[in-house]
Amino acid sequence: MSLSQNTTSFSQNQWWKESVIYQIWPASYRDGNGDGWGDIPGIIPTLDHLKNLGVTVVWLSPHYKSPQKDMGYDISDYEAVDPIYGNMEDMDKLIEEIHKRGMKLICDLVINHTSDQHAWFQESKSSRDNPKRDWYIWRDAKYDENGKRIPPTNWRSYFSGSAWTWDEQTQQYYMRLFAESQPDLNWENEQTRKAIYDSAVKFWLDKGVDGFRIDTASLYSKKYPLEDAKYDPNKDSPTDEFYFPDTGLCKHGPRIHEFFKELNSKMFSHYDIMTVGEVGESTKEDALKYVSAKEKEMDMMFLFDLVQLGTRDADKFRYEPFTNLDFKKAVEVQSSFIKGTDAWSTVFIENHDQARCVSKFGDISPEFWDNSAKMLATLQATLTGTLFLYQGQEIGMTNLPSSWGIEEYKDIQTINYWADFLKTNPTEFEKENLMKNIGRYARDHARSPVQWDDSTNAGFSKVVPWTRVNDNYKELNVKKQTNDPNSVLSFYKKALKVRHDYSDLFVHGEFNHVDFANEKVMSYTKTFEGKTAYVVLNLTKVTVPFHAQVQGDLKLVLANTDPKEEGSLKPFESRVYVIQ
Repeated sequence: MSLSQNTTSFSQNQWWKESVIYQIWPASYRDGNGDGWGDIPGIIPTLDHLKNLGVTVVWLSPHYKSPQKDMGYDISDYEAVDPIYGNMEDMDKLIEEIHKRGMKLICDLVINHTSDQHAWFQESKSSRDNPKRDWYIWRDAKYDENGKRIPPTNWRSYFSGSAWTWDEQTQQYYMRLFAESQPDLNWENEQTRKAIYDSAVKFWLDKGVDGFRIDTASLYSKKYPLEDAKYDPNKDSPTDEFYFPDTGLCKHGPRIHEFFKELNSKMFSHYDIMTVGEVGESTKEDALKYVSAKEKEMDMMFLFDLVQLGTRDADKFRYEPFTNLDFKKAVEVQSSFIKGTDAWSTVFIENHDQARCVSKFGDISPEFWDNSAKMLATLQATLTGTLFLYQGQEIGMTNLPSSWGIEEYKDIQTINYWADFLKTNPTEFEKENLMKNIGRYARDHARSPVQWDDSTNAGFSKVVPWTRVNDNYKELNVKKQTNDPNSVLSFYKKALKVRHDYSDLFVHGEFNHVDFANEKVMSYTKTFEGKTAYVVLNLTKVTVPFHAQVQGDLKLVLANTDPKEEGSLKPFESRVYVIQ
């Protein structure tokens, strides 16, 4: 099956394929009530900004009632809005105002775990014979040769340490692949699944939500019996007490596709919605099991090859240098994912879990920040799949300053990692090295307040925010860029219009590298039913020679500088041509 056959044959009524989706992480977006936290009332006045940018779908990260130990990914009530973000009337108003503008709204679906404050878990932990005991994953302790109590398996939590927490009252461990306050739900229990579907899914679809971004989508099915799981103390390194479970133990587990087919059949298929999964690291074979159209599970998923460049073993704080060829290969993996399949894919380079793209893949020095931010916008606007943007990306927001100390970081992942690191009695050199890596890739970089203007607190709030505003807000903000035709924001608007005007090429087109071995220039074609586009990006801060390597009459439709010098590319220059 050719790509053109693939994209044409089942694109009917699939509005999400050509959508531009903008992620709002509410705590840091905009404060509407003056308490220092972003909230839903703060979002509504900005909807015209998003509409004018070219956004068609808003993705709202968790707004549910939560103790906020993991910034809303620890939900204590699926059917309530957390007071810090507003109330249900605010949410109803947001849905109404988004739909009034012809846009749609998707929400986060967090159903691998709940908060330990959720009523379900409170019942589950109350006694071993409680009817909801089996709604979570409880197991007896093991004991080592010295009689010391140890967890049922030595699986590592994604937030450091063991994936098990001991409950003194009932004398058992509960599984929590993330924080202690995030116990994993037991998807093996049919009653649990039904409660999840009714409370977390149907409740919001009936309110008018247009779909979900599905959190940690590959983790629901665990391999049983857990007591027989391999106990390997040296999986990662001789000094690691715990290790991340192998594929098949809790990731891509034995019943995961059965669960998703049931979720789709009972819930998703009854509404005109979109679903996108955070599946995590996967082979193409494993990924297609989730998003192949014939499987009827999810519409698409995020591929992590690009955003995880520079990290080792998916550990955000183990830095591993990468080259421009590594970058080009990762883009190819993302863009060629659907080729020859009945699947669909996504385009993204930032989200609430990632560093700012211009800091990671560009250059934030005053000389190069503008061009490198626009070059990355060009890349994103011309890749195959549904495009996802993250708040602040459209103005080129950067990582937090390297001069900030660990005390400025608020994210539970960063805090736990640093605390565990200190237990090893590191040298000052080792501390400095880890701080460099935190300065590169911590989730905190995406979570600083959106910089709306140059007033106090960047226009985010009238009071001191819950987390510090980036120092560069006076020079880098929405207001300054809004009426500047040469700003990063204005360039994003142009790039998204080009993507829309040539959606057959850029959204659906087949991606192919040109001169892949070139370590400085990334160039590629996009082809669709006899049409061709040619994209050229200088990935470096030096001027490089350039001569078009495709045949035909080249029409320039997008450029981030004035391309007068046809024989060269200025630092971080980008050009998009359509071949006549």
